[in-house]
Amino acid sequence: MPSLTRVTTNRRSQSDQRRREFEAQVLLALERLMSDGTPYTELAVQRIAAASHVARSTFYRHFPDKSQLLIRMADLASQDLFGAAENWWHAEHTDVQHTIAGMRRMIAEFRRHRLVLIALTEVAAYDRDVGRYWRERVQGFQDVICERLIIEQRRGRVDRSCDVTATAIVLTSMVERSISTALGEEQSIDDEQLARALGRAIWLVVYGDPDRSLPR
Repeated sequence: MPSLTRVTTNRRSQSDQRRREFEAQVLLALERLMSDGTPYTELAVQRIAAASHVARSTFYRHFPDKSQLLIRMADLASQDLFGAAENWWHAEHTDVQHTIAGMRRMIAEFRRHRLVLIALTEVAAYDRDVGRYWRERVQGFQDVICERLIIEQRRGRVDRSCDVTATAIVLTSMVERSISTALGEEQSIDDEQLARALGRAIWLVVYGDPDRSLPR
């Protein structure tokens, strides 16, 4: 006879899996609805629910309002984006090409969910809940940068006069705004040009001369 703990765990696991599948379905529907240029703010809940093939009552059980919907969709859409960035900050840094490669991955992940992430930054400017979510998410990433900068200062690879908090804010804002602008509007710059420009800029701010490699 299976234990109660195992049965409960299996049911919870199945429930979590169904929820993940449902949320992925909603994210896909939302991005499809916005693909013709319709702003997120103009999309009615009924239309999003219908595109997701789910009853409105079921939809509201998961997402009480459009702010919570956007927060959850943005959380899904930004997981790989922040993951790519955090992987670079946790990795061993040797030269600017490694930084550029990290930017390529970030740009690719942003492009995958460009419409939702652009909607997030727009709505965060005036919606209190969305704004709080995004500030906390970005703050978490800034903390990762601060931790790495302190380590690099101790290793003698970053100038000790560098203010890690201010530098983390500068780097985060630069990358976020640059990618949002380049991918949010009609720009002549392509993804590779953007990755190279950002990679060199980050390396300059953190380590200085982009033409030198760092000792391992």
